[in-house]
Amino acid sequence: MYVCGLVIPVPEDKRDAYRQWAENGARIFKAHGCIEIVESWEDYVPDGKQTDFRKAVAAKPGEKIVFSWQIWPDKATLDAAEEVMHSDGSLEVEGEVPFDASRMILGCFAPISVMGRE
Repeated sequence: MYVCGLVIPVPEDKRDAYRQWAENGARIFKAHGCIEIVESWEDYVPDGKQTDFRKAVAAKPGEKIVFSWQIWPDKATLDAAEEVMHSDGSLEVEGEVPFDASRMILGCFAPISVMGRE
């Protein structure tokens, strides 16, 4: 298992546009080997004293935080998928991206402990 995680500031009024954008992306990632994707819309994101999700992405007033993760079989599968998706144009975005991608946080992780999965 290999996990790709994202923290994304999304304007509150673009929730539906974000969901459509994410669902389209999920179809592409699934076709290239992604096992699972979870897109989570902010429900409770408290302000921290030193740092928090909002500060990390320089969220502006009216933006909500999306916390998303993708589960891949392994790093090699993700790396191969990214190479193919970049070369075949799968990741080319048509229309407006419903958030400021320059403030998105992306990171990939190798799990050290997993609870609830076989």
